[in-house]
Formats: sequence, C-alpha cells, structure tokens
Amino acid sequence: MIRSLFSFRTLSVLAAVAVTAFVADFASAQEATGGRSLIDLTSAFSVAIVVFGAAYGISKLAAAAYESMSRQPEVAGNIQTAMIIAAALIEGFTFYALFICSGKT
Repeated sequence: MIRSLFSFRTLSVLAAVAVTAFVADFASAQEATGGRSLIDLTSAFSVAIVVFGAAYGISKLAAAAYESMSRQPEVAGNIQTAMIIAAALIEGFTFYALFICSGKT
C-alpha cells in the first residue's frame, strides 16, 4: 500500500495538481480597471492536456495493434486498417478539441 502511494504516477499527478493550483493564483489575479486576468493560461493548459491525451491514446493504440499483428500475422491487414481508422478518429477529435480550447472569446 505504501509503495503504491509513492509511485511515480501518484507523485506526478500530485505535482501536476500542485503546479496547477500554484499557477491558478497568479492566473486569477484581476486588473483594477479591466476585470480581465493578468495571466491567461487556461487555453494553454487545455491545449497541452488535449495534445498529451491524444498522443498517449494513439501510442497505446499503435502498441496494441502492433502486438496483435505480431501475434496473428494473417489478420495484420485488417488490424492495420482498423488502427488507421481509429487513429484518424482520435486526431479528428483532437483537432476539434484544440479548436474549442484555443478559441478566443
């Protein structure tokens, strides 16, 4: 239990939350006249999360597809076609999410 509590994944999630909380204080600082934040990093963080998520998803998809192709070479063509279609869907959703995240209001 203690070993899993101090794993790399747990510590990296805690570090990400701490950095986000630390930066949120600066990002939420208000100007006296305009009412806009001094530092607007929300779109940058959103884009980074989308890109990391898509890269992780496509890498897991490719790893699983290549492993299954090596286990069953006779169906490699079908697996490769399914992998390309799934990767295209992930990239399409990523472009849509990037468009939403980086939109200026």
